[in-house]
Amino acid sequence: MEPITLTTDRLRLRNPVPGDAEAVYGICQDPGIRRWTTVPDPYTRQDADFFLNRLVPDGWREDTEYAFAAELLTGGPLLAAASLSGRGPGVWEVGYWLDPEHRGNGHMTEIVRALAHWAFTGLGCTRLVWRAEVGNTPSRAVAERVGFLVEGVQRAGLINKGTLRDCWTGALLPSDFGLPSPLPYLPARDLPAV
Repeated sequence: MEPITLTTDRLRLRNPVPGDAEAVYGICQDPGIRRWTTVPDPYTRQDADFFLNRLVPDGWREDTEYAFAAELLTGGPLLAAASLSGRGPGVWEVGYWLDPEHRGNGHMTEIVRALAHWAFTGLGCTRLVWRAEVGNTPSRAVAERVGFLVEGVQRAGLINKGTLRDCWTGALLPSDFGLPSPLPYLPARDLPAV
């Protein structure tokens, strides 16, 4: 797929490009991003170049991961990155990080909501998954504000920095956004306890 641009009321979500390397490098120096996400630690300028010159274009070309850089519609520097990663037929996973200077303004909720809508209307997504290491309460707060139903904890559900870690997991369905699903959905019936 060719990269696309999405817009929200306040933000432009565009293809990350090599010219973003200095901004990506600077933002990924944040200890919280390095702690809670799978970016390398320490994060070098070469890591930013590899992300922008290889991972981003390969993901779009191979239809395996669609990465976006977020900036204000009114202009200014890159403030966040987010992506949708393929996890099987109809299933995508959202991941994200936000510049610490822009936290607390609802930007990440707006970004994830826009990506979810595009996943459901543009990618035929039947289930959008969110995962975060247990303890990453800011990520969980964003997911819950968007409408993800937290389904529980997966033991050893994430690999981060070479270590298996427990993670919260949640899902969002097209019906949660009032959208039709590409496939019919038959929820489990509530059965009496045995």
